[in-house]
Amino acid sequence: MAATTRLGENVTHVSERTGKTVPGQSTPERQPWQAGGNGRRKRTVTYADAGVSIHAGEQAVELLKTKVRRTLRPEVVGGIGGFAGLFRLDVAKYRNPILASSTDGVGTKLAIAQAMNIHDTVGIDLVAMVVDDLVACGAEPLFLLDYIACGEVVPDRICDIGAGIADGCRYAGCALLGGETAEHPGVMRPDEYDIAATGVGVVEEDDVLGQEKVEVGDVVIAMRSSGLHSNGYSLVRHVLLGAGRMRLDTVVDDFGSQRTLGEELLTPTKIYAKECLDLLKECEVHAYAHVTGGGVPGNLVRVLPEHVDAVVDRSTWRPQPIFDLVRTKGRIDDPEMESTFNMGIGMLTVVTPDDADRTLAFLAGRNIDAWQVGEVIEGTGTVQMVGSHTRG
Repeated sequence: MAATTRLGENVTHVSERTGKTVPGQSTPERQPWQAGGNGRRKRTVTYADAGVSIHAGEQAVELLKTKVRRTLRPEVVGGIGGFAGLFRLDVAKYRNPILASSTDGVGTKLAIAQAMNIHDTVGIDLVAMVVDDLVACGAEPLFLLDYIACGEVVPDRICDIGAGIADGCRYAGCALLGGETAEHPGVMRPDEYDIAATGVGVVEEDDVLGQEKVEVGDVVIAMRSSGLHSNGYSLVRHVLLGAGRMRLDTVVDDFGSQRTLGEELLTPTKIYAKECLDLLKECEVHAYAHVTGGGVPGNLVRVLPEHVDAVVDRSTWRPQPIFDLVRTKGRIDDPEMESTFNMGIGMLTVVTPDDADRTLAFLAGRNIDAWQVGEVIEGTGTVQMVGSHTRG
């Protein structure tokens, strides 16, 4: 997609030798393949005849170059358009560096973007899914590679998708190092596409976050999500657009400011990478849990050692109205909601009790809505969800 686009090699024209010799040449002229033996010459088959436009792909890359350049870091080597992206890792900067990698996509949220013909936000979702997984282990995202598969390369649409990816990379502080756009006519509809990305980060071995550092008495702090983020959209589409028969252009009063359902569903995923990395320098952070599929309990449990539990108090926050709309329209019970959606929390951090207030003050200074949501107690490695959300 972005820095490097390889749509495939040019089609080799199938041909056969004839007995005709071109004057001045000792070898017969190659003629394009002909169907039948009637001697009629057929037009040479091109890649465009199969539905692939190399020119459109090249045009999309040109449109994106300025956006991509804005994401570059000093470690990036070379320009845009090579066969591989090059990144000079400053090994002298680290004692025992460990590389971290993560791959993800956006899922069926793309169906909403395609239905609304709005394509410049899902790239932010893509970057968020990747870089905040890297940050969860304490790694600084260094660079990202993207992949776009589509039924037809429409340069402006590809540019919009890529612009969102570039914006996300800037928010996360990582370079958009390269990518691929593949045109799949006959496999995908002309207006259909899917996107994925892989990110690479680095962390000092001694600074890796996770289970080994979480202790009894630690405090769990939540950071508010921007909404649904990029998980659970198959269920959302089923209950709201399918069984619920709602339209994407329906204005929902609870969303405020004449906001439509489609606009709410396309709200970009919050990227926490820079704030989380900076927090590591200010406070003693033992773990981060990126809240994606599986919700709060399914992701917080991944950073708990076997001898502790995390107690999360629902009464400390109120999920955004979109969650209540999904729950009521679909008549979905609370356990199913909590195991599918983030319920208003995009990132969790586990810190020492002495640093709890400092953490909250730091996040508030970065305009992140955060609050103490729970604590770590003795247990068996589970998450206990207690209390009830305020509704109404």
